[in-house]
Amino acid sequence: MNQTQGFVPPPYPHDRLKDLLVEARQSHAKLLDLSIGVPCDRPTITGDLHNDEAIRRYPNSFGTEPFRQAAANWLNRYTGTTIEADQVRATVGSKEFVAGLPQYLKLRSPQKDTVLYPAVSYPSYAMGATLAGCRAVAVRTDANWRIDVSSIDPKDAKRALCLWVNTPGNPAGGVDNLAEIADWGRANNVPVISDECYIAFTWDKSPQTILSNGTEGVLAVHSLSKRSNFPGLRIGFYAGDAELLDYLGEVRKHAGFMPPGVSQLAAIEAFADESHVDEQRQKYQQRLTLLAEYMGALGAEATMPEGGFYLWVKSPEGDGWDFTRKLALEHGVVVSPGDFYGDAGKNYVRLAAVQPLEAVDAFKKASGC
Repeated sequence: MNQTQGFVPPPYPHDRLKDLLVEARQSHAKLLDLSIGVPCDRPTITGDLHNDEAIRRYPNSFGTEPFRQAAANWLNRYTGTTIEADQVRATVGSKEFVAGLPQYLKLRSPQKDTVLYPAVSYPSYAMGATLAGCRAVAVRTDANWRIDVSSIDPKDAKRALCLWVNTPGNPAGGVDNLAEIADWGRANNVPVISDECYIAFTWDKSPQTILSNGTEGVLAVHSLSKRSNFPGLRIGFYAGDAELLDYLGEVRKHAGFMPPGVSQLAAIEAFADESHVDEQRQKYQQRLTLLAEYMGALGAEATMPEGGFYLWVKSPEGDGWDFTRKLALEHGVVVSPGDFYGDAGKNYVRLAAVQPLEAVDAFKKASGC
């Protein structure tokens, strides 16, 4: 049945690689897929995934008290904050929160219509604005891929529902000055939402959270997907400003966001243990070092990130897609072209250090490097 065409979703970023993958497989029996940040490593902590009580009951939308306490204890231990369990709310992973937040903030502040986000960043920040019928306004990043809040037009600030920051950042690994950003948000009455899912992989500095600068007007968003290799369990949390917590918690309860009970049990166990994270951190650091050597041998400018487990590489071909095609067709290596993360990244590619060291080394040697 023909209907008036409304919103047409754009291609999902990684779906744009499908044709190239088909072509690359014609020349390479095996590909080294570094395009998506899906951990290849086994989770060492899985909790009680067969707990009858957790399975047969509807889970608590806010998160159980033990889950929220475990999350608060972990963040306090890790960053020196002093948050309480009642300052934490659970999420079904973090992506649903990222993509859905603008819709709920728009209901809260219908006179505002703008979502601010880093010009080079995770595409769901901009897409969340689009899905809510809002303006997505990119904020310039500096030479170190840190967001430059001084560049925000005051007119955009007045219209802003929120400002997204991501530190360490995806894809480029920049580590922002969160104290400065929190001050900007409060001065401009703009909620700052800090996506901190890569906090465990901060290489040159101590892990930081925006909550270290107080909770007024800010939220920190965390996930166990990267920290504990938990992407399939879909569990995370947000914490911070009391008014935002109460509002979002009640709205999300009505919308039916309920993190599975077994995922919460696994998260409680994972939050209490750092040894598996220390082991994972070492793996990512080794892989990043090897990937940087690999790219350097292919003539690409590759420097270690300040944080995260992605290598952000300037294309020696000029255009990120040209280098993506060369890597796939000539070397069997699949990466993400930089324009997935905004127009400002079009001359770069992103490599996710998620494949085993042995696999990366084999492809490096096969390339004659």
